[in-house]
Amino acid sequence: MIFIRIKVNYPYVYFFLEPNVVFVYTIKRNDYLTVSGLRSDAGNWETYVLNHSDEFDTFIHEDREQLVGRGYFLQLEDIYKMTKFINKQIQKHRVGDDSPVHIVSAESAAGTIRYSLKHPKKVLGFSDLFSYGPVWKLDKEEGQAFRNEWLFDHINMEFQDDNENELRWTNTLLEIEDIPKESPIYVWYANNALEQTGVRLILKLLSEKTNTIFLINSTDFYEKFIDQTQPNYYTSQLTPDHIKLIFEHGKNSNSLSPADRIQYEREWEALAQTKAVLRLWRNNEIISVEDNYYDSEIIQTIERMHREQGEKDFIRAAKVIGEMLGQIDDWIGDSFLEYRIRYLIYNGRLELKGVPKSMRHYSVKLR
Repeated sequence: MIFIRIKVNYPYVYFFLEPNVVFVYTIKRNDYLTVSGLRSDAGNWETYVLNHSDEFDTFIHEDREQLVGRGYFLQLEDIYKMTKFINKQIQKHRVGDDSPVHIVSAESAAGTIRYSLKHPKKVLGFSDLFSYGPVWKLDKEEGQAFRNEWLFDHINMEFQDDNENELRWTNTLLEIEDIPKESPIYVWYANNALEQTGVRLILKLLSEKTNTIFLINSTDFYEKFIDQTQPNYYTSQLTPDHIKLIFEHGKNSNSLSPADRIQYEREWEALAQTKAVLRLWRNNEIISVEDNYYDSEIIQTIERMHREQGEKDFIRAAKVIGEMLGQIDDWIGDSFLEYRIRYLIYNGRLELKGVPKSMRHYSVKLR
């Protein structure tokens, strides 16, 4: 079955598929959809059969009898296209409000903020880790496609679907576009490469907005008002009580000045010129390093684990990565370390046992 034509009779969207089938989706809410959400939304779908394809031009589903008791198989790529089109229709007819908007780089941190702060509010986050992977022109479609290709070629996205990830990204961009000009915007970040990269990207994406913007550096506020002896470098690691306290102080701070907005955007432009795939936060700045930066430490960790074994044997990749995460300060993600372990296998430094489709499915040892 081939996905051909679309037309809109809002809140209904008609998808015509050859040779003679029309799928009708009813938009019943303002939330943007993902592929999995659309597939599970069975109650919003109806199916109709045409006598001839030309009938689609004048087709109105209320005038027809719905087809029941028959199912159709759709390609995932067709479902992806349908979801993107429906989301565009949702955006066209969406009614916004002037609730405060909170934006943070990581979805894990967004979840904590969403849970911690009172309504009304809207919280946006990205389902991505900006500490690794190229950010070249990431504020543009060209750069987003480049990053997606790199991630597809190098990173094992366990339990994740590529189309789903792209839609989540696109939906966050739509949410940012939708922010009403009356809404105050709070951009949360902390002193790590992931969030420091993210805050610069976020401010670039907000560059056309005239809203009042407040920056909330959770690391600085945590040290100032909660604990000076044990700093917290990741917004997602804050407790709900910490989030509430930090926001009480942050919402009364000075808004971001035009000059500072320009400076952040310039720093983003500098980042967006490079195709480096690993970033660290050092001495209050983002630095780009080679993707093999942690390779020697991976080897040293496996050497130590071999010594603890007594007799050198295979070690589960997930266990090696767990050890690594416990001894490095940077939040680069287990997926990046797994990519480097596979590189060391392909490069002949490590021996493989199993199938490297995820870190749980194979083991390694030094050659």
